[in-house]
Amino acid sequence: MNKMVRRRFTGMAVTLLVLLTVAGAPAYAREFSAVTPGYAFEFPKDHFSHENYRIEWWYFTGNVNSGGRKFGFELTFFRFGFNEPAVMSNPSAWAPKDLYPAHFAISDIENKTFFYAESIRRAALGRAGADPETRSVHNGSWEWRWGPEWILRAGEGDHAIDLRLKPLKGVVLHGDGGYSPKGESPEEASYYYSFTRLETAGTLRIGGRTFQVNGLSWMDHEFTSRLLNPRNQEGWDWFSIQLDNNIEIMLYLLRYRDSSKVAFGAGTLVHPDGSWTVLKRSGFEITPESFWRSDKSGGRYPVSWRIRIPDYGIDLKIKAAFSDQELITTRSTGVTYWEGSVTAVGRFQEQAVKGSGYAEMTGYAGAMKMGLGQEP
Repeated sequence: MNKMVRRRFTGMAVTLLVLLTVAGAPAYAREFSAVTPGYAFEFPKDHFSHENYRIEWWYFTGNVNSGGRKFGFELTFFRFGFNEPAVMSNPSAWAPKDLYPAHFAISDIENKTFFYAESIRRAALGRAGADPETRSVHNGSWEWRWGPEWILRAGEGDHAIDLRLKPLKGVVLHGDGGYSPKGESPEEASYYYSFTRLETAGTLRIGGRTFQVNGLSWMDHEFTSRLLNPRNQEGWDWFSIQLDNNIEIMLYLLRYRDSSKVAFGAGTLVHPDGSWTVLKRSGFEITPESFWRSDKSGGRYPVSWRIRIPDYGIDLKIKAAFSDQELITTRSTGVTYWEGSVTAVGRFQEQAVKGSGYAEMTGYAGAMKMGLGQEP
């Protein structure tokens, strides 16, 4: 399998700026908010930056086709907030009070080739951001623009997407009204919502060829001031599945370093009318059935699974479209992870179903640490 990687970096003086402060400037630390139940979402405002939380990401994946030729794509924007006094007291417009990494990937399913690029920019001087005034999230020329019809664009070299997305269902608030637990203690949580079925059309460029494509996409937005507990959590497995009976499923597991412990997790079942049901960890099973080892990272990843949700008569076989969909993002988020297109076949309440989706797996090529700087 062929993998193409491009990296783009802006503002390589970030590390120096973190260490510098202006003589005589008052030093103060930025206070980040804790995630607690009862957050009142307000849209479209909440589609954009929450600077009082430390970590935030906007995540788009999709499966599209052109005359039977299939592709997957990922475009993820991250925001990391700094609270170090040396940074916060620096009056320079270039001071990196927020840092915006981004990842862009295309899976060519027919040829089993995977391309990805990564970028990292400071929010300074409009080089990256998530502004409710402009109603956009961007990192350089990569952008999501909100409106009656969403615009999603990214390009690097001879690979690009230029897509129009339209929600076919309303927003889904995961967990308790968007309060999504990520561990056993209450502070280990995020605010998390999704648009689980986005009609998608536009162009995709790969290898110098441009394809007219259509299909379905998925959007996640999540923000928090902490995520994994590095002392006992190793990584996570996450699935988004779009079935042909107009059902969507989101499931996640947070794996412990102590493999004898049952992984923490939860999920959401989205019904055809857009309503949803929260799935407790005891209500579903995810069983890996085959594995692939990366020649580059040495990570050993599951690439097929059986997913069962017995109370709803769901029994699915999930399989990677192809195995090598690994990203090694050592120069942006510092994470090595598997993020790829998957297929689904199985049964839903005794009826045959099929579908597609995406899976994300972290912590299989070394323990996962998400975020920049120290734990809050």
